[in-house]
Amino acid sequence: MRTTNSTCASWLAQARVAEQRLTAEQRGLLQAAFAFRQRCGDDYYSSRLLSHFLLHCASGLKVAQIARLVGFSRPTASHQQGVSSKEAIQAAHHRLAGRPHGKLLPRYAGPIAEFILTHADATRYDILDFIERTWGVRVSTVALHHFCKRFGLDRATRAEATAPRPNAGPLPAEPRSVALPPPSQSLPPPPFSPRGRNTRGRSC
Repeated sequence: MRTTNSTCASWLAQARVAEQRLTAEQRGLLQAAFAFRQRCGDDYYSSRLLSHFLLHCASGLKVAQIARLVGFSRPTASHQQGVSSKEAIQAAHHRLAGRPHGKLLPRYAGPIAEFILTHADATRYDILDFIERTWGVRVSTVALHHFCKRFGLDRATRAEATAPRPNAGPLPAEPRSVALPPPSQSLPPPPFSPRGRNTRGRSC
């Protein structure tokens, strides 16, 4: 499927990208992107791959410009900034796989927890693939998020559970023992203490 734009200039104008303000590198990059779009088409897969490349190739283009060039919304393109190449392909696959069906049952929590613990680098799409392979159930990422949060399997809960506990505080100091003299020795009088007067008794 080919795009309806006949020239790169009209493609840029449709996306409200001023060609005269582009650098020579940006102009060459967008000409190559236009050739890719003409060759591969403007279907979701091609647009997703092109947007992922433009968002991560340090082109200097604004996110809103890239969103208009590939036909995505500004929030969607902004969300894709933090997505890896693997997640981008997995998201495209799940997007085109059809509407999710089925539901997550409580008995799935144990196997899902085991999968998460044994696959530390697994993405949410890896977990969705595991669920579909194991039980033949296809669910959405939102349903998976709520399920993991309900059973304490979300990243925030797991990170809090594995975080080191802070110390409650310094231990109280042990009482220091005072050395007492042996019983045979008398205690010295306290300093600056007046001694008692020796009063002689009257002689008869």
